Parts: sequence; C-alpha cells; structure tokens
Amino acid sequence: MLVLDPLLRSWLLEDVGRGDRTTGSLLMENVTPGTAKWIAKAPGIIAGLPVAARVFQLLNATVSFMAVAAEGVRCEPGQVVAEIQGSLDALLMGERVALNLVMRLSGIATLTNIYVEQIADLPARLVDTRKTTPGLRLLEKYATAVGGAINHRMGLDDAVMIKDNHIAAAGGIGEAVTRIRAQIPYPLTIEVETESLAQVQEALLHKADIIMLDNMPPDMMRQAVQLIRQQDSSVKIEASGNVTLETIRAVAETGVDYISSSAPITQSKWLDLSMRIVG
Repeated sequence: MLVLDPLLRSWLLEDVGRGDRTTGSLLMENVTPGTAKWIAKAPGIIAGLPVAARVFQLLNATVSFMAVAAEGVRCEPGQVVAEIQGSLDALLMGERVALNLVMRLSGIATLTNIYVEQIADLPARLVDTRKTTPGLRLLEKYATAVGGAINHRMGLDDAVMIKDNHIAAAGGIGEAVTRIRAQIPYPLTIEVETESLAQVQEALLHKADIIMLDNMPPDMMRQAVQLIRQQDSSVKIEASGNVTLETIRAVAETGVDYISSSAPITQSKWLDLSMRIVG
C-alpha cells in the first residue's frame, strides 16, 4: 500500500480533477447505495482485481468489491468477473480508473500466458523486461507474473546487467566485470550481454553469474549453450532479442534457462471489460 496508494491517488486525481460534475450533480455523496457488475466482453486472463478494489476503497472505505473470477484464470465473454456494492457516487467516480487498470493488466497477463504456453513442456522460463510504461512498472510486472512469467529485475538497483554500451564504455567485458565486481555489495549477481561466441568465452573467463545470448541465430545459440554448460554448469543462460510467438519455442529448444521478452507488455491489447449498474 505504501507504494501503490500514492499511484492510485494520482490517477484518481487525474480523472476526477476538481470533482465528477455528472455524478455530483445527480447524487448526494455517500448516500445512494448501489450494486454494479463487471462483465468480460472478450476472452482472456484476468489480472488486477485487487488493485481495482483498492481504487474504490480509496474513494469510499465502505465499498465492497467481490472478485467473482480469480486472478490468473481465463474468463469468457459475458462472464461476470466482479460484483461491487457501495455508494453509487464512489462506484461511478472510480469506474474508469479501475477498469482501465484491470483491462490493461489483463491484456498483459493474457498475452504473457500465450507465450508461456508455447514453451510449457520445456525447462526454459519466460521472463519480462524493463520495457514498461513509466509509472506502471510495478503493476505491469505483476501482470506478467499472473500470466505465468518470472519477473526480471524491477529496476537498475536489483542486479548488475552489463550491456553492449557498458562494455563499449569500459573497453571490454573483462574490464567491465572487474571494475563492477569491486564496487557492488554482496549478494548482487552479474549478468553479461553477449553477441558472439568470443564474448561468451570472455564472460565465462571473468566468472559472470548469468550470460545473456543477445540476438544470436539459433545455431550460434546452441553452440553458446554447449560451451557454457561444458565450462561452468552453474552459470545461468538467458536468451533475448526479437523473441516472438513464432520463434520462442525454437529458442527454448536450444537449452537456455530463461527467455526474456518485452512483447507481453509492449504488444498486448487491453482485455475489454464493462461495468453495469444492476441495483
């Protein structure tokens, strides 16, 4: 709540502004009781209902939000996913912010789950990235987890990832790893992005904890996996770069441990939901 409430309050302020002119002119505050239902208009995985509940509770603590559908469970068109009871002014003022959040998060969870299902019978796991909407990272990463993925680092302070520009700035992988290892606290891990077998070998030489195979063709990726497994089986292997629904299975079949993709967040569509006042 310490992190989420200020975000929700700011989004409510953005929408409500100086007051809901329509609802305020029709209803007395905290007086008229009502009941509403949320109905799915498209198939998909539901995510974010606890967040929606909090939106309404910030407007009126007496609002009762009952999730009918469970987080992470598929819904079908026409299905009731939530029932809400409380003062109608709070229900109407919170409707847009709450629905927007759940539609966005459910869309992410839905596409994430499609990616996850593509490799469900293989050891590789899907992980998300930092390509998120500013201000929404916490919730968007929550949605990928609901969809079955694993969260990658939440921010730059979670772990060390030495990418191509860091390598260029330092003058090489060895120099970058050496300088960073001398600075970071225990137990932060060091991940190194590599684009060639020579870079993979250099990352192994300098004891990287995780080696990312970035934009490698499948044949090179398989060679890299074999090289890493032979030299240090404790090193985790991540594949990244232009991962699509059409390619993710082939990537997983190379033997990597993790596959990172921004697509479940950046390419997802909102899951259409609507609210209906029923009483």
